[in-house]
Amino acid sequence: MAETEIYVLEDTELSRIEDWRTEELQRAGYGHRAAGRLAARHDVDLHRAVELIERGCSPELAMKILL
Repeated sequence: MAETEIYVLEDTELSRIEDWRTEELQRAGYGHRAAGRLAARHDVDLHRAVELIERGCSPELAMKILL
């Protein structure tokens, strides 16, 4: 496989992961923009982000805590 092909495969896989994370965050209660922003941050724990909402934290406050 050429180096370019490997890069495209990695980029595609990363996009799929971020899309999945965005969907999960939206399902938890985050708006589209907030979910996309959090999904792109791989240092943000998805489970923690969802847990904050489940425990009654507003999405706005959860964003401040997570970022």
